[in-house]
Formats: sequence, structure tokens, C-alpha cells
Amino acid sequence: MFVRTHAAALVGIDAVAVTVEVNITGGGLGLFLVGLPDNAVKESEQRIRAAFGNSDERMSGRKVVVSLAPADLRKEGSGFDLPIAVGILAAMERVGAEAVARTMFIGELSLDGSLKPVRGILPVALRARAEGLRLVLPRENAPEAAVVDGLEVFGVASLREVIALLNGELELVPTQAPASEPFELSAERYAEDFADVKGQAHVKRALEIAAAGGHNVLMIGSPGSGKTMLARRLPTILPPLTREEALETTKIHSVAGKTGFAGGLMTRRPFRAPHHLTSQVALIGGGQSPHPGEVSLAHNGVLFLDELPEFGRNVLEVLRQPLEEKRVVVSRARYSVEYPANFTLVAAMNPCPCGYYNHPTRECTCSPGAVHRYMSRISGPLMDRIDLHVEVTPVPPQELSKAPAGEPSAAIRERVIRARAIQAERFRGVEGIHTNAMMNSALLREHCRLDDASATLLERAMERLSLSARAYDRILKVARTIADLAGRESVCAADVAEAISYRSLDRGTWGR
Repeated sequence: MFVRTHAAALVGIDAVAVTVEVNITGGGLGLFLVGLPDNAVKESEQRIRAAFGNSDERMSGRKVVVSLAPADLRKEGSGFDLPIAVGILAAMERVGAEAVARTMFIGELSLDGSLKPVRGILPVALRARAEGLRLVLPRENAPEAAVVDGLEVFGVASLREVIALLNGELELVPTQAPASEPFELSAERYAEDFADVKGQAHVKRALEIAAAGGHNVLMIGSPGSGKTMLARRLPTILPPLTREEALETTKIHSVAGKTGFAGGLMTRRPFRAPHHLTSQVALIGGGQSPHPGEVSLAHNGVLFLDELPEFGRNVLEVLRQPLEEKRVVVSRARYSVEYPANFTLVAAMNPCPCGYYNHPTRECTCSPGAVHRYMSRISGPLMDRIDLHVEVTPVPPQELSKAPAGEPSAAIRERVIRARAIQAERFRGVEGIHTNAMMNSALLREHCRLDDASATLLERAMERLSLSARAYDRILKVARTIADLAGRESVCAADVAEAISYRSLDRGTWGR
């Protein structure tokens, strides 16, 4: 007998519909899997046979051919166990073929017949809705799939429950999306707050500008000056995720298997802080079985690189494309996938090998050459792509003990949200552009026109600091954000001057 059911394969952060065709004939013995299955899919035969035996079912003694179409798309992962098993049962007339034909299945079978959760559920749920199918999957994955509106989701615990459900012997209520707070309320609840930071007003100002315009930041200062503390508080002043952003962010984490099984959409912007021993593949994505990297897991959030010069140079250089294009294309011999990577880069580093160059009270033991070599670990092209360079100096002990609490994150976030609203109105109708940092040359000419005084100031800065054309554009973008925070329609000389002041590492005099 021939039957057809449905599954899905992950390609990047999306799912592609896969038709599972099962044909049982009298000529021969054994189970044959075709359609480019990987080793995990090929091994499903042994899991299915054991699960059948422990679920009071018997595998057909005739020849069983399972085709996973389209045949030229590689099928990976253990999530095909359940659709293959159900297809075989339908071909053996143990379950209704009609019920199987209008359902998408995903799940890994344990040897005892129970179902284990798998990754990438949210993209699969979106594909099931697009195909007009209902979705049957492991119970632990059901809350994640239930966030997709207009989709019937049934979470089951075992193969026996699946058989009973398809035969009408078990009535299940479709899983409902877990109750969650509005994004705005969830975004206000952080363990960290800028009110905890004493002093550092100029660094807080730079981070506010970065949050308002989506700009990249490099903080340079001695150990213990507060760089990491400040960086970890940047997400607390970013605007709340919109539902579209939350859906896209959750899809990436779902594909990477990082969402856990609590279910629901992510409501906070991600903050990723990989160790400096991170490899290129872990940072950018890919691998033998492609997974999103740290730059994609930080999509719509913050990527924090602490101790920047300690990262391998080849690792840092792979950041150039995602910083410019806000996406990553990973091409290998067997596949080519694209992952979104629209993140705010926050980097921190010491000013020299010993860490105390320019320290107000401690003496630096490094030679000028050593300081210069240490700074040279960060290439010029990468430094060019960082909009704001901020020097972080230690706060005096008397200020730490006597200074009042700083401005809370909520107050800063309100200003950031207002500035983002101005940008949303400015770029309405422009596809792919949401913040000032994403402006292209045409938008720069339109929205960053300078008066004579501002243009003269910027020309002098270009000559003195030997800035590149990219740095010129980034100064204009930062100046536009500063004007937005102040509520000004046009960029003035003061905005340009402040933006120039954040290019301290372009001056060519560090360590000399």
C-alpha cells in the first residue's frame, strides 16, 4: 500500500516542506530509505523497530520503501523518526491514511516508544501553517510551536498516543500559547540597571547614542574600570522587541537549540558574550551540520566581545561582512545557508598589555612599541566599522562611596525609544533600513545634510585624523543619531563635533 505524510527540513532559519512517501510491496524484505538522508535519518530504522516492539506494534515483514521528497534536499536530524514511523503504520493500515495526509509530524523516537524533543520547532510550525496542516510533535516542544497563530498543535508523549490520536481513540485539546507579559513589561525587568553605575557619564552617553542609532562601540580602559559592567547594561536601554523581531529572534535560537522547552517567544533582546577562544565557525556559523553562530544568535540584540585583542585575528576579520551587510552567507561544498546578523557590537579592551596605559594613578610598564603592537592586533578595516571609540577611566574611590545612584535605565530607554520612533518615521517605506547605522549613501545625502560650519569642521577632522571614507560616513550617522536624541530635524556643528570626539583611536597617537 502507498501512503503520503508530511515533515519538514531546516534550511538556514527556515523550514522546507518534506513529503514522506511510504510504499509496502511483496517483492523483498527490509526497510529502504531514499532521498538524501544523513546518518541520523538512516539510523532511524533501528529506533523505529525498537519503538514498534515496545509499543505493541510489529514492523511489516515485506519490503518497505520510504522516500523523502524533494530527493535533492539533504535531510538531517532525528526529527524524521516520527513521520517515517507514522507513514509505515499508515501503509500497514494501522492508522487512518486520511488523518496522516493532513498532518505534519516531527519528533525523535526513543527505543521504548516515547518521544524526545528536537530543535528548530518554530520554523517547522510556521511551515505547517503555510501548508495548511496541523502539527503533531513531542509534548515538550508543543508550547514553542503554539505561539504560531492559526495552527493546531498537538503535543504527545509516545508513539502509542500518536496512534490513538490518529485513530480517534484519544481526544487532545490543541496546545495553547503560554501566557506571557507584553514585550514592553518584560523588557523593563532586568537584574542590571544603569542606576548601579557610579560616574562614567561620558560612557553612558556613548552607549545611549549606540542604543538609539544601532551603532557599534569599543570601550578601552584599564582593568576594573567598569567596561563589562557597562556593556551588560546596554540591553536594558534598548527598545522592546516588536512581535516580528521576537519571532525572527526566536526562530534563530530554536534552530540552534538554544530556546529550551519553556516555550513562548523571546521577549528580551539577546546578549551574547562569547569567550575569546571562540572559533571562526562558532562566531560566524556553519559547520558540518550548519548552525547559526554567535553573530546570528545576537540578531536584534548585542554581541559583546570582551578582551578584544585576545581573539584570533582571523576570527575578528570574519566580522567585517556581517557588520556591513547585517547578514551572514555561509557557503560550503554541500550547502549554502543565509543567517540574519543585525546586531550591535560592543567590544572592550585594555589600552596595553599590562592594562595601565593612561591610568591616572598606576604606572604603565609597557614600552611604546609594545603598546603599539597590542593595539595593532585590531585591524584598521575592523576599527573603521566601529562607530564609537570610548576611553573608560577608573572612578575615584571617594566617588564610588559618596556618589548618588545614577540615572536609571528606564529613563534612558525612554529617550532611546523616542529617537528610534523618529528613525522609524524617517525610513518608512525603505526596505531593510530601520536605524541610522543602516543608512546607505543615498540616505546619508538625503538625511545628513550639513551647513557650512559643520562641513568645514568635518573636513578639518578628516585631514587631521586621516580618516577613511567609511569613517566619514559613520561620523555622519552618529551625528544624525545625536540630533535625533535632541529632537532636532537637522544636524548642527555641535552634533558633528561630538561624533568626531568618538573617533579617538583614529588619531594615530595612541601609545606614542
